Amino acid sequence: MPDVLDASPYDALLLLSFGGPEGPDDVVPFLENVTRGRGIPRERLEEVGQHYYLFGGVSPINAQNRELLAVLREDFAAHGLDLPVYWGNRNWAPYLTDTLREMVRDGRRRILVLATSAYASYSGCRQYRENLADALAALEEEGLEPPRVDKLRHYFNHPGFVRPMVDGVLAALAELPEEVRDGAHLAFTTHSIPTAQADTSGPGGGAYVAQHLDVARVIAGAVREETGVDRPWELVYQSRSGAPHVPWLEPDICDHLEALHERGVPGVVMVPVGFVSDHMEVLYDLDTEARARAEELGLPVARSATVGADPRFAAAVRELVVERAAAERGERPERCALGALGPSHDVCPVGCCPGRTPRPAAAGADSPYS
Repeated sequence: MPDVLDASPYDALLLLSFGGPEGPDDVVPFLENVTRGRGIPRERLEEVGQHYYLFGGVSPINAQNRELLAVLREDFAAHGLDLPVYWGNRNWAPYLTDTLREMVRDGRRRILVLATSAYASYSGCRQYRENLADALAALEEEGLEPPRVDKLRHYFNHPGFVRPMVDGVLAALAELPEEVRDGAHLAFTTHSIPTAQADTSGPGGGAYVAQHLDVARVIAGAVREETGVDRPWELVYQSRSGAPHVPWLEPDICDHLEALHERGVPGVVMVPVGFVSDHMEVLYDLDTEARARAEELGLPVARSATVGADPRFAAAVRELVVERAAAERGERPERCALGALGPSHDVCPVGCCPGRTPRPAAAGADSPYS
């Protein structure tokens, strides 16, 4: 029998994700949920929906979350961590509010949250916390006592998140033709966000880019050690969706591929370092759009895998749960982190990753539900 790990004071873990459509009829309603309040016309939503229709109207994110859920439960049971794991989404079933209602009715009073976003930013952290506050307020309006909700720290530099990506880069390099392999560049990709949002990310600003650069540097260094080749690398962006006049982080991956081709680079490995799983923005923006651009250029490319449901990531989540529980009990647990930035904060401070309009957010120093 495994040693029993102490999760107290927590009595449940919530896997909180973005959500996605599960069939063609779901696509536009899902996009309406994502963009609610922004005044985006239905015609534009139907245009964006074409990305999903290429894959049968089904986003892979829900299946990937089901797989991660199963791996987490298996890992917890194998290592003596008696903590039930639930799943809720921000924008599609199972909806966050419904899952929290279920958790309350199951008697869960102190909940840890694992968000499927590893980095600090408004859309990657604060917005999840706002959605949690909205859901807790909805339960309160129904006469239910809202539970205490805490969020696991950012895990972008945890070894269990980083090492699977290193192996993914090594596997992708092996897919390239042998004659271009040693000269290949690494293009670390993440979701572009408005530069104003990037500038205010994290407690002191600039965390979004700094965190990505730090983990990219760690991965590139590990690949160099494994292969004996020091490959050039750069952090680039994808999936821009904002108004053209608003500055967003650049360069875009497709523009970057063109620039590398013009410089005579023989091959590229695209590394989706900013994403937890191979969801639609990876499958369309990289595997479809960026690959098509590379083919037009005659540039050999490969794409490394995301972490997904890798058992090492599940182990990392277990370690993060035990770490946070120990800290809440007043202990001083070991906090694993690679790179130069060290482990992230447990509790988001006031003013961290602000949105354009101030809104209540749970699981932070400014939470109305602490």
